[in-house]
Amino acid sequence: MPNALFEDFPPVSTAEWEEAIRKDLKGADYDKRLVWHTSEGIAVKPYYRREDLDGLEWLTDSAPGVFPYARDTRETNDWKIREWIDDVDCSKANHAARKALAAGAEEIAFRRAAPLSPQDLHILLEGLEKVAIHFDAQSPALIQLLVGAALPVRGSMNLHPFRDAETAASLMRTTGTDFRPVTLNAASFLEAGGDTVQELAFTLAAGIEYLRQMNGRSIPIDRAAHGITFSFAIGSSYFFQIAKLRAFRLLWARAVESFGGSKEAAKAVIDAHTAEWNQTIYDSYNNALRGTTEAMSAAIGGVDSMSVEPFDQIYREPSDASRRLARNTQIILKKEAWLDRVADPGAGSYYIEVLTDSLARAAWKMMQDLESSGGYIKGRDGGMIPGMIAEAREKKEAALARRRSVLVGTNNYVNLRERKLEDVHRTISHPDYGRAAEPYENIRLRTERHAAAGHKTPRLLLAEMGDLKMRKARSAFVLNFFGCAGFEIRVQDFESPDTIASGAREFGADAVVLCSSDDEYSALAGPVVQALNGTPVIVAGNPKNADELKRAGVADFVHIKSNAIHTLSAWQDRLEVRG
Repeated sequence: MPNALFEDFPPVSTAEWEEAIRKDLKGADYDKRLVWHTSEGIAVKPYYRREDLDGLEWLTDSAPGVFPYARDTRETNDWKIREWIDDVDCSKANHAARKALAAGAEEIAFRRAAPLSPQDLHILLEGLEKVAIHFDAQSPALIQLLVGAALPVRGSMNLHPFRDAETAASLMRTTGTDFRPVTLNAASFLEAGGDTVQELAFTLAAGIEYLRQMNGRSIPIDRAAHGITFSFAIGSSYFFQIAKLRAFRLLWARAVESFGGSKEAAKAVIDAHTAEWNQTIYDSYNNALRGTTEAMSAAIGGVDSMSVEPFDQIYREPSDASRRLARNTQIILKKEAWLDRVADPGAGSYYIEVLTDSLARAAWKMMQDLESSGGYIKGRDGGMIPGMIAEAREKKEAALARRRSVLVGTNNYVNLRERKLEDVHRTISHPDYGRAAEPYENIRLRTERHAAAGHKTPRLLLAEMGDLKMRKARSAFVLNFFGCAGFEIRVQDFESPDTIASGAREFGADAVVLCSSDDEYSALAGPVVQALNGTPVIVAGNPKNADELKRAGVADFVHIKSNAIHTLSAWQDRLEVRG
């Protein structure tokens, strides 16, 4: 019987669930233990039920391809695989583009090629008539060619919504709606360290200002809305990124509607790429894993086009193999995981639906606050927007420095044997802020440069003594902590302070980290300091009698509250690591 399952498992009310949870918590605070309060101010509950969707007006009669488009602007989820071409020469760029298309790409973005004549444009686009083209580089000659409609082009361009507003308006008057001359770089907010609500709110506010400026240049709202593409970076918070894209379509549809635009014009066209913010030089194959989950978020969130960055592109020119791996990430998601076969795969997930609504409401309110303060441009130039992003970034940096936020292979779970100095031929980062991993990378590269100059790599001996459970836990913690600096580390059990001193001499240790329990440090620290006779002693932990241990000669304490960036840099200074 189809319904027999419901007889065996009768409905359970929310009150019954909550009572069972509180009983299991044994008096512990439910909100502190189980509710995740994000940096955006959103409270994420441990579970959701159908009643959590009550009051979400946009869900009513919502479907893929139906206004306000939270569920997607299309009835299918067939996003386009975008390939970026870096060649300047039009002939070489065309060859690279056709090669990429043959290997599975579905649309092309020219990063540097800017044709100067009709013949150049013809060479660049030969054989590409059936695919959308994005021009990242701009030149007066290229713009004139497009205005003159030398060749019909379908795709987009990277004109700035405000700085190039007059040029964009000219293109909109002469090109069809299949060509979108303006790209709003929403990715810059994520790459600068902003949170998800800020990313949505500031992108929406910038889009609203763009509509105003186009309207002031006598461009109808529908044409203006058809003239813009939104470029988003996709970060590592999997479900938040899915909800972010759904929420933005909803917000943009409401914004265009408020300007009097049609429902068709209110469809946001979103291009996405995997973020540079969390890319790392060390253990760089993790970038391929990050790119995979980010691409999944983008696909499930319903982007129109997407590019996955090669795993090595932040520190060297990507190889054909890394480009192929990046491209195949999307091809697998389409051809093997079949993510393109269902529009809005996240639909019906109570968590994703509530999260979409929460992000949309918070972003709409932030946008309204910005509007009441004078709008996007005033907020940008007057410091309001940069100040808010800087505050969000400081929180992220603090979490990374204390390793509460993890970049695998960089600030935790490091490969102690990895050396990267010879592989780093360039460093790509946000021009004003940098990537999340850069402070750690700079520390580790400093150690490598020191060794490359003929100096000794610092050596730390992790001396385990006493309580078995505590010494093992603390040596594992310290191994990861100081491993982030690229130091040579040895972990060893000892029976007495004298044997520690002997082990330190044999290893050539520049410092010793004593790994034991808080209760045992009072008896151990002083004798270990005396036995080492000048070699610095660090204690793993944050014991209550730290002042007493300092008086006994302990040089430092390393624990979960330590700022790794400050601590590692200070020890490099103390051990005279140059570079």
